[in-house]
Amino acid sequence: MADVLPLVEARLRTALGEPDARAAVTFLGTDRIEVLRFQEGDIVRYATLGMSAHPMADPTAVVADPVKGPRAELVFSVRAGVADSDKVLRPLAVLAASPQVEGVVVAPGASLDVGEPLWPGAPFTSVLVAEPGGLVEDLELDAPLDPVSFLPLLPMTPNEAAWKRVHGAQALQERWLTHGTDLRDPTRASVPLT
Repeated sequence: MADVLPLVEARLRTALGEPDARAAVTFLGTDRIEVLRFQEGDIVRYATLGMSAHPMADPTAVVADPVKGPRAELVFSVRAGVADSDKVLRPLAVLAASPQVEGVVVAPGASLDVGEPLWPGAPFTSVLVAEPGGLVEDLELDAPLDPVSFLPLLPMTPNEAAWKRVHGAQALQERWLTHGTDLRDPTRASVPLT
């Protein structure tokens, strides 16, 4: 079976241009996860590379299927030059490794929490997984492999994450939209939640 990562990287380059930096993190018992950085004007985008090497397995399955199952990479966008957002590389790699480490399936609407600020001084400790297909189109693979989705991550403050647990992802996204929240602002405050 062909390695999917060169195809994934080619799709990222087609959609986002040439990366201006990359870093790799390896966690004990997992494959290497790379994070590529793409600069476009005043926006910097970070994309994982390595999460899609294996399909995500249902944590209730007795045996993980080595072929079938959803595949994804994570994409995080933030306004450049406002915060030390390059420190988000390790938390992104941790999130990308979570299907291998914890046996979770990362899907739209999910909350992913790193338990600490995404970068030093960041008001965010978690992200909301958004719907794929906007910035980077899904990558179709040869059957029987599932396509690779590129899942945008939207940073959440602790208050937003708690509110989302009660009211759901759709309600939080609607609140952000109603208030014109700039989700790429690395210093933004929590959206009004009352």
